[in-house]
Amino acid sequence: MARDFTSVGVVGLGTMGAGIVEVFARNGVDVVAVEVSADGLERGRAILTGSTDRAVAKGKLAEADRDALLSRVRFEVGLDALHSVDLVIEAVPEHLNLKQRIFAELDRVCKPEAILATNTSSLSVTEISVATTRPNQVIGIHFFNPAPVMKLVEVVRTVVTSTDVVADVEALCKRLGKVDVTISDRAGFIANALLFGYLNHAVGMFESHYATREDIDAAMKLGCGLPMGPLALMDLIGLDTAYEILDTMYRRGGRDRRHAPVPLIKQMVTAGLLGRKSGRGFYTYERPGSPVVVPDERTPVATQAAVGDGTRTIDATGGAGSASSELASPAAVTKIGIVGSGTMATGIIEVFAKAGYEVVSVTRGAEKSARVFEAVKTSLNKGVVRGKLSEADRDAALGRINWSATLEHLADVDLVVEAVVEELSVKKALFASLDEICKPGVVLATTTSSLPVIDVAMATQRPADVVGLHFFNPAPLMPLVEVVETIRTSAETTATARAVCAALGKTGVVCGDRSGFIVNALLFPYLNDAVKMLEASYSTADDIDHAMKLGCGYPMGPFELLDVVGLDVALAIQRELYLELREPGFAPAPLLEHLVTAGYLGRKSGRGFRDHTRR
Repeated sequence: MARDFTSVGVVGLGTMGAGIVEVFARNGVDVVAVEVSADGLERGRAILTGSTDRAVAKGKLAEADRDALLSRVRFEVGLDALHSVDLVIEAVPEHLNLKQRIFAELDRVCKPEAILATNTSSLSVTEISVATTRPNQVIGIHFFNPAPVMKLVEVVRTVVTSTDVVADVEALCKRLGKVDVTISDRAGFIANALLFGYLNHAVGMFESHYATREDIDAAMKLGCGLPMGPLALMDLIGLDTAYEILDTMYRRGGRDRRHAPVPLIKQMVTAGLLGRKSGRGFYTYERPGSPVVVPDERTPVATQAAVGDGTRTIDATGGAGSASSELASPAAVTKIGIVGSGTMATGIIEVFAKAGYEVVSVTRGAEKSARVFEAVKTSLNKGVVRGKLSEADRDAALGRINWSATLEHLADVDLVVEAVVEELSVKKALFASLDEICKPGVVLATTTSSLPVIDVAMATQRPADVVGLHFFNPAPLMPLVEVVETIRTSAETTATARAVCAALGKTGVVCGDRSGFIVNALLFPYLNDAVKMLEASYSTADDIDHAMKLGCGYPMGPFELLDVVGLDVALAIQRELYLELREPGFAPAPLLEHLVTAGYLGRKSGRGFRDHTRR
């Protein structure tokens, strides 16, 4: 039977430590909360009472339960107060020497059978354990912030941690209502090892002026359904904390350049721009510790733009470092040409028609046009059935679409959106034809998700009028569009593209013409890292998925997502990223290549990382 923990000690009462105290006290465990000074003790007490008072105010905790919870906590200065507890969890700052000193002292103070645990998120549990005479009783118990809310706990065993200790801690996590994943002692464990490479990459995008902070964050929230954008999350974590975690992971994890902190992070830490806790990081906050973002010199300027049948307010950030597009006026757009007959083209036709635009749909024949018409009509009918669209609006949308099998019918449109097969030669030939047919000043847009937009643009005599408009699938539902400007795209073209996105009710994020744009460039290396983690037998696909969903709030785990996207699609995108950036850490995981070769492509083939034929 697992041992019964009747009392625990928590060392360090910052946000994380106080949260861990609350977790145990909420679950009927007596807690000795320890700090190094009376001032630190009072700060910890204030964090705990503030958290529980907020829970009462929100109706999530009864007053009597709060009072009982607080009565279980004894606040003490000094480690000597921990002499009789069954378990101690250390939650002090991420400095190895500090933690080793504390564990050496705990080894002296605590009773022989007590388990000594560290909440470290990046340091070696093994190196901490050797400061004691009982390394077999030392373990990592990594809670996530805020500890009372987040369900995940990473249980980190060293090569000498007793199996009984691991089993006892796993049982304790279940008692606390947490989901535990048990892993070995490796830099970053699961969640941080996958999360911080992605965060570091996002900072690199911002540092290079590839896209604005608002556009990077909006892209990942709207394109991937993440609870926070990467730069806002860095501010929440604290840039000093993020730097220490990245630096530790880089040194301990084989010096992977993806974990080498982007220089901007160190510069911001040195300047005291630590994120929310200092009142300023990537964003500026109302006051230190506040979550409320206030305008600063980088905040986008709202401008008025005439689009379609009305005037809309848009954010003219310029993106990709192009300040001139903030000053550019978008052209008036009322008639749209859409070339293509696939799923994406069909969705884009629906989006523009519902938004009030006159649409000319061009396919390769009457039969394809008929299929596209039926698909659009079926989708609009679903909207009527679900109460999201009236019958009159459906009929009006269908009435705005003109069906054609010849490009010459695009001679008088204001914007052309190409959504044909993802082959460069096909797109270049199409754009050369559009160049001859379309009137001067027409914006020519490609929906490519992987090909260089500049290659398409240079097939025309008007590269300044060519831009990428990367819609996400399904286009009628996904709120994001990546507006991709090449080095030849004019500021007016970018402004028009972004204004059209706003008129569609979409968020347009501006970025440069680089492989993967924003979303795929940040998402797929993270997915590739997850495959490498599985390939190394560090953890299971289920535990990795649990870690990212419960520890980071992701809507899907990486292996769930890969099976939905398609492993062949993921491999193709990862190869493109690697070929362009030549970054060793971006090389596709061999396991991913092997699965694709074997025909295990995910849900569409019935099997990927999981077997979908038995569900």
